[in-house]
Formats: sequence, structure tokens, C-alpha cells
Amino acid sequence: MPKTDYLNDPTAPSANSLVVAVTVFVQDDQGRVLLIRRSDNSLWALPGGAQDVGESTAQAAIREVQEETGLHVKPIKISGIYSDPAHVIAYDNGEVRQEFSICLRARTVSGEIRTSSESTEVKWVEPAAIDDLPIHPSMLLRIKHGLERNAPYLG
Repeated sequence: MPKTDYLNDPTAPSANSLVVAVTVFVQDDQGRVLLIRRSDNSLWALPGGAQDVGESTAQAAIREVQEETGLHVKPIKISGIYSDPAHVIAYDNGEVRQEFSICLRARTVSGEIRTSSESTEVKWVEPAAIDDLPIHPSMLLRIKHGLERNAPYLG
């Protein structure tokens, strides 16, 4: 389902739903960051998505990374919590979400990188190359906070 992200945009539609979501920040032994190219907007992002009823946030993180990348991960800690009402996501079906998104830091346990219906590309990216990729500012914030390794971001 195609989507449009709005951040601090006065022309953005008003949110009509609040969705709990998760993103997952994973680095390999060389310090590269796991990113996917999303099939719904062609932008690069951390793996993630909505948490389903009946699963924990950690379970959602594990499921989303496996679905989108083929990798199995173990969540380690919270990197940040993102709930900015000025960031909304509009879908073609009329839903306009404000997300309550928890970004978890995780480590890879097993698996082989592959794409999915949600990811047209999956790769490990050197931190210095991240700014060269098309990434929405709200996702770039999550990546930068993950790279900083400070106390969890609350915003």
C-alpha cells in the first residue's frame, strides 16, 4: 500500500489513527547498519512495521526484521521512542497515522539477507554513506540516534 510521510508539514492531513510500531537498528561486526529499500515508497529505512495484537514489542521487532530481510535478530535494548504528532503517514486507503514507534537495538543471530514484498533491496551500509541515500528525515533521526549509542531518545 503506497504511503506518504509528512514531517512538520502544514499541508499534511490530520491523523485519524494511532498505531504502535517498531523499527530495529542492527549493526554488523564492521559497524555497518542494516537498511532496507521499502517497496511502498522506495526510500531507505530501518526494518520495521506495526506491532500486531497478541505480540510483544520484541516479538514484533524479530518478526519484522525476519520478514523484510531474512535475518533473525535478538533485541538488546531500546534505542528511542518516537511519537511526534507532527509526523504523520498517509496511506492510499484514507488512513493517516500518527505512530508511536519504538526503535530497538538488536544483534544478528542467524539468517541470510534477502528481499521481500516489503523490501526491494537489503544491505549493510557504512555509516558515512547513509547521508547519500534517500531516507525520510524521521527515519534518519532514528538511524543517527542508533549510531550515537546514547541513552534512549524520547521524543
